[in-house]
Formats: sequence, C-alpha cells, structure tokens
Amino acid sequence: MSKKIIIIGSGFGGLGAAVRLAARGHQVEIFEKRDKPGGRAYVYEINGFKFDGGPTVITAPFMFDELFALAGRRREDYLTFVPCNPFYRIFDHKGRQFDYNNDPRMILEQIEQWNPADKEGYQKFIQTTRPIFEKGFIELADQPFLHITDMLRIAPDLIRLQSYRSVYGYVSQFVKHPFLRMVFTFHPLLVGGNPFDTTSIYAMIHYLEREWGVYYAMGGTGAIVNALVRLFTELGGKIHLNSSVEEILVGEKRRVKGIRLSDGSVHLADDIISNADVAWTYRNLIPAWARRVNSNARYDRMRYSMSLFVIYFGTRRRYLDSRLAHHNIILSNRYRDLLDDIFHRKKLADDFSLYLHMPTITDPSIAPEGCESFYVLSPVPHLESDVDWRRMAPVYKEKILTFLEQRYLPDLRANIIAEHTIDPLHFENELNSFRGAAFSVQPILTQSAWFRPHNRSEDFDNLYFVGAGTHPGAGLPGVLSSSIIAEKLIQETA
Repeated sequence: MSKKIIIIGSGFGGLGAAVRLAARGHQVEIFEKRDKPGGRAYVYEINGFKFDGGPTVITAPFMFDELFALAGRRREDYLTFVPCNPFYRIFDHKGRQFDYNNDPRMILEQIEQWNPADKEGYQKFIQTTRPIFEKGFIELADQPFLHITDMLRIAPDLIRLQSYRSVYGYVSQFVKHPFLRMVFTFHPLLVGGNPFDTTSIYAMIHYLEREWGVYYAMGGTGAIVNALVRLFTELGGKIHLNSSVEEILVGEKRRVKGIRLSDGSVHLADDIISNADVAWTYRNLIPAWARRVNSNARYDRMRYSMSLFVIYFGTRRRYLDSRLAHHNIILSNRYRDLLDDIFHRKKLADDFSLYLHMPTITDPSIAPEGCESFYVLSPVPHLESDVDWRRMAPVYKEKILTFLEQRYLPDLRANIIAEHTIDPLHFENELNSFRGAAFSVQPILTQSAWFRPHNRSEDFDNLYFVGAGTHPGAGLPGVLSSSIIAEKLIQETA
C-alpha cells in the first residue's frame, strides 16, 4: 500500500531513504532548510571554485550501485567514481610520510621504513579485522536495534571480538611503533570518534577500505547529491528547499501526523523520517509533554562527537609540485594528549592535527583553469567548551594557514583567491546539530547498536530516524545503512 512519507533534511541518509521508498511506490517529499540539498554535503561555490562541505572520503561504492539498481537504474549513467591512490598520505609532525592503500605489498614496504618488526603484527591485525567487519557491517549495520533482546543476542559475539577495547587498544596489541599506531587508528576520527574511546568494532573501517577501496566522485561529493536528487525526482519524489521545519505535529495513539514549517504551512503524512540531528529533532521539534522516553535529560547525558573547524580555500596557482596527495592526514606530535584536549578537557589546544583535501589533483574541473582547490579540517571541541569562536575563528584560521604555508604550500596566503570558513557555531546554528557536534552521538560501545538513538522512535510508531545520530552511525556507509533500516521498517507496515 502506498504511503505519504515526509523526510526532514536532505543529507545522504535522507536522500537514500527517499530513493528507496520512492522506488517502492510511496509518495515521498523532502523538506530541506537550506537553499541546496545535501545537508553536510552542501557545496559552496565561490569565485568559480566548488568546495564540498563534506564528506569527501567515499568508501563502499557498491552501496550506491545497489541504491540505483533498486530503482532500475545504473549508477554509472549518473555518476563516475574514480579510485584514489594512495588512499591517504599521512605525515608525522616532522613531515615524514606514510602512504596507505589496499596493496598489501606496498603497505608492508611502508611499515618497513618505520619499524620492520611491525610487519608481522600488522598482518595479524588485518586477519582479525575480517570477522569484525563481517559481524559489524555485513550482519548488523542494516539491522534495527529496537529492543534490548536485539543487543543481548549479539553480546557473545561482541565479547569474542573484543568490542570492549578501544580501537587504539585493539591495534596496539599488534603494532608497536608510536607513529604506526597513529596510522592504523585515526579512522574513528572520520566518524566523530576518539580512537582511545571508540569501540574496536570500528577497526572494520580499515578492512572496508582495503577490501573495496577509497574513491572520489568526479565533480565532487556534490555530484553524488545531484545524482540522487535527479534519481529521486525521476521516481516522482518532490524536494522543497528553503523549507525549515518548526514542529513535528503529534497525533493520537503514539503517532505523529505531519509537520509545520516556519512559514506556518502544515503538511500531513502517514510516516515521518528525520534526517536532522536526533537530539535536535527531539528537543526542538516535538513538545516535551509528548516525549516519555526521549526527554531532554536523556540527550543531555549522552556524549557527543567533536566539532570541526574547516577552511575552504582556492589558489590562483597549482601546487602539483608539492608532496601532497588527494587525501592528506597531518598528525601532531601529541596524539592521545591532543585528543584528550578535544574530547575530554574540551580545550582548544595550541597544536592541531589536520585533514587536508586537495581534490583538484584528481579533478581540475572543480576550480578555474590553472587554480587549485583545498579544504583543511581541524577537529576541535564541541560547544560544551568555553571557546569564543566569534573571537577565536580568525586567530585559529591564521595559525593553520601559517602552518600550511611554512610546511606544505609555499606563498599560500598570497595566492588565495577564494575562501570560506566554518566552525562549531555553524554546526549548531546552520546544521541544527546539538552542541555543535559534527557527527552527533559519539561511537562508544555504550552508545552503539541498541544503546544508540533508535531508527524508530520509542515514543511514536511512525517516526523514524536516519543519519549520523542513529544506528549504525556516521560516515557514508553508516548513514546509507540507516536508510536501508528505515525502508525495511516502513515496508513492514505498508
């Protein structure tokens, strides 16, 4: 039976759910606050440059293939993926590099240059990540955890796979060199986690990348958004931009019945899916009297991911003679202490670790001819810290640009002709992310699976959640998996 379904937000979780449900014959409408679709994958267009808001690391491309196939289409007719090699170029604090891809021989050669004794341990580590991946991703990522019995059923497997360890603790069993431990444990930061706190289940990201690679979408991440929007509209779906949702309307008998926009208009639906931040949705869109389980206090108690400080910049010259790759990780000499500053002490440190994205090395089309496009990202505390970003943002920006100019990009500031900066206030005010967290709820063991905000609300039988804050979590594979769960749950009631 066809249903009328409203989706709040057009991030990848919302777009994935929209395509799936439209392909099943439902009437689906998306309401997006901003002037473009994409959510966190918003595209900034400045002086001829296209800057992807994020995400930029594309893994598990088969999930996009499957999504288009469900609609009877071929992903290749809408979108081109090209492999990145290396996946990442990782620099230590002195500028010495480690290139990482899915060629086992090359990785062992890289390890040889740092600590030959760790080659055997790394191979053992890789062997152990396969069962973690098969359990954590293949079996569980697209399954809802709505009841405590769902968690109890998998508890023995989680114990067997040492999910009680952190990613850093797990990897350290096999790899001993301090820098190599950083190389093989930074992945949780890509989904908002601290490697010293995140459950070792997230070691599966390393296996996922080795098995299927890391890709770039020609035209940028925005090209993926545009492809999904095109597919969705071809299936009869509707998307409303500049349409901020002010309230989810509560009906009778544990049901929601529609939404009210900021312009006062009301839109009714059989089911509602929120791709907005889960904590923000409950706290701001649904009155407290209607929430028995999902109280403000529940979300106040949760631990949230770090936020991000990001500088998007374009230069009038190319930097193809630099040592940079497409994806670059630049690590501080302090690893654990810096992460403690960010996640626990919630302090803006004097040093930083950076992710530097240089997409024009792969795709010159996203910048004017002869120009280079970048963004540099620094993990920073979310808004529980006392940092005054209105004062600190320009100071912090200059510190990062000075560092890049001195170490990697000569004469950088003299060559910048396009620039845009976002900080934790952007995540709170523009992206409606509680406490300005960039990835919503932290991926620690006690906030995973059943312990994570559920894909179907405990308070309402027809309110669903997709995106980073619900199960299974942040990152493209995670949010696309959440859209599969939403589809399954709604199809069960159709």
